[in-house]
Amino acid sequence: MSAAAALQKAIYGRLAGDVALIALIGDSGMRDHLQTGSHRPGVWIVSLESRDASTASEAGEEHLVTLEVRTGEGGNRAAQQISARIRALLDDAELVLDGFALVSLFHRRTRIGRDAKAKGHVAEMVFRAVTE
Repeated sequence: MSAAAALQKAIYGRLAGDVALIALIGDSGMRDHLQTGSHRPGVWIVSLESRDASTASEAGEEHLVTLEVRTGEGGNRAAQQISARIRALLDDAELVLDGFALVSLFHRRTRIGRDAKAKGHVAEMVFRAVTE
């Protein structure tokens, strides 16, 4: 398993296992990919970009993880609430990764806007992680 895969698994587990988040999105609201006609509101891991961040003495990687929150029509407040919960769960979190160590995980940005095509609101959240 790669560091990126271990990180994705740990993030998914943290989010899917949180009772407060599941109360906001429902039992089928946490996905690792977006599907046509997917449940709303919902949270998806939409991308994970990794690059080398090794030092002279340690192998490491930097990861930019993008999550997407989608809500239905009129769901700006829901997008804000769900995003806030995700940030509370992941920002500076101490996650256990299979075969790797998580050095840091920090929230970089959240952008919430209306998606007319999808008839709802979308929050795009980016987190930066470093693994060894």
